[in-house]
Amino acid sequence: MTERRALVTGANGGLGAAIVERMRREGYEVLTMDVAGPADFLLDLATDDIPPGGLDGIDVCVSNAGIVDILAPAHTMSRAKWDRDLAVNLTGAFRVIQGCLGGMRERGYGRIVVISSGAARSGAPGQVAYCASKAGLLGMARAIAAENVSHGITVNAVLPGLIATPKVEAMPAAILDRFRVAGYLGTGRLGRPAEVAALVAFLASEDAGYITGQEVGVNGGAELLQVSLGESSR
Repeated sequence: MTERRALVTGANGGLGAAIVERMRREGYEVLTMDVAGPADFLLDLATDDIPPGGLDGIDVCVSNAGIVDILAPAHTMSRAKWDRDLAVNLTGAFRVIQGCLGGMRERGYGRIVVISSGAARSGAPGQVAYCASKAGLLGMARAIAAENVSHGITVNAVLPGLIATPKVEAMPAAILDRFRVAGYLGTGRLGRPAEVAALVAFLASEDAGYITGQEVGVNGGAELLQVSLGESSR
């Protein structure tokens, strides 16, 4: 592989750290972005400007930064909470990707991988702003893919299910049991951050040049209907 430069946002989180590690193992020069250090770019995506021209040299943009812990049902969601979720998860992702596109188009090569969520499809009670922001990423990714398909740039979305990041593993056991009882953990376990990172690395590779505008779930079969109308096949 010709040495490529990759950017990973939200690089210090559970998924972000796994993606950074995998990308470096694959031979990329990886730059990191997060709201707190250590990171090459220290930015709050809700408020801070992207450095002008600072992302022109990025060949692979992994837009992973996001917030998931703003909880409120639609009828009590405040404007401030709604705005914060969308400012980071959707608008922030767009601004970073936009900052990378100029250089990618000039070179005729680019890989953009957007980390959305299974909640973009399924919804999640109490997370209306999160679900809206993650669903918005899917439309954004398709539009950018369509605009750049003839410029050697691919854009794909990864939709993780319940992954064993430190935040998820810190959840009370009773909450995780709700997912098991509901059949959401079809494989009987949480996903591993390394499994998400492996998919990201493939979509970022030169081998994935014919894949664009796609949405790929990493969820252990969470979307599969497991109720049989006849005798159980298990």
